[in-house]
Amino acid sequence: MNRRIYLDHAATCFPKSAVVLDAMHAFSVREEAAAGRGAYRASRNAGEIIARLRREIATWIGAASDQEISLHAGGTAALNAALLGILRPGDHVVTTAAEHNSVLRPLQHLVANQTVTWTVVPVDPHGQVDAADVIAAITPQTRMVSIVHAANVNGALQPVEAIGRRLHAQFADADKPLLMSDAAQTFGHVPLSVSQAHLDVLAAPGHKGGAGPLGTGFLYVRREVQDRIRPTVFGGTGTRSESLEMPHDYPASFEAGNMNVPAYAGWLAGLRDRCDGSSPPQALERSRTLMAELSSELYRGLESIPGVRMIGRPHAPVLPVASIAIDGLPASDVAMILDSEFGIEVRSGLHCAALIHGAIDSPSDGTVRISCAESTTTEELECLFNALAELCR
Repeated sequence: MNRRIYLDHAATCFPKSAVVLDAMHAFSVREEAAAGRGAYRASRNAGEIIARLRREIATWIGAASDQEISLHAGGTAALNAALLGILRPGDHVVTTAAEHNSVLRPLQHLVANQTVTWTVVPVDPHGQVDAADVIAAITPQTRMVSIVHAANVNGALQPVEAIGRRLHAQFADADKPLLMSDAAQTFGHVPLSVSQAHLDVLAAPGHKGGAGPLGTGFLYVRREVQDRIRPTVFGGTGTRSESLEMPHDYPASFEAGNMNVPAYAGWLAGLRDRCDGSSPPQALERSRTLMAELSSELYRGLESIPGVRMIGRPHAPVLPVASIAIDGLPASDVAMILDSEFGIEVRSGLHCAALIHGAIDSPSDGTVRISCAESTTTEELECLFNALAELCR
């Protein structure tokens, strides 16, 4: 079967725009050079791509300065840099059962080594956390509150802005626990202003809603708290080469080694293509509207199929991400049949999220996750609904 219906956009967006691939190819063929490693034109141009990308990302998230953005090899690398760079022995962390393993595993590593303690705030059967429960879990030792913006298993949006407002109102800035969010599922799709949400740290990959290639990501650290984060990777930065210590200024202190400029060139092109002549805030509003419409269409269709069981349906779905189960069929079998018989690609299993499944009553082998993007068509969703109806007969 030659048809390919791709419904795993929560893992990575596909297809990548032609402008992304063209920008990567053009840089690699015509100008490839290491950024910050030479005074010649090609190296300076590589550095300018990095600078333009920082400025672009800052605009998408409402950051005050592009110097609050460091670039990384993905969302996981950015989250590790934040968690391992900020937390100190004796610190306490408040997080939720909705988090991705990119947050849970670094924290578990620190907990297992008796470096930090943590409180995991439970989520409701819809996969959503209560802001009041998060605030109530804070202790005098709490150094960080880490809240995913949207759960990757079912797309449930979390009250990051409400938590940020309450922290801002309750604590003086010097005493306030740092608020971090993982925006892997929402960056490029759902507006999240770091200033309005009073976020201190934000991380996201570039290859999902950011429209870039795999192997890209960013870490935002608010300027006023940058002195609290230490680098976790050490090496050359192209500056202060006479010193055996890493530079102390952010973001240079978090960008050791040669940067993946071809991928960043593609990411920059993808973000600008998403704007299509408008501003990033306008592009985000368009995307939010389209994603909400797709979400309604997806849930309406799935709920109309006898035999399809919705897992952890959010109260008000904002993202077109749904987890389902079909009684009597393991999730992996459903995904395999959809692929082999119908050319439909979805994900099965636990989706790298260890703690949410008990709350949303997932089967022991996990769920079948269906995730769409703006490019998903009504015809593709109809093919999915018909295929699932046939499986449920």
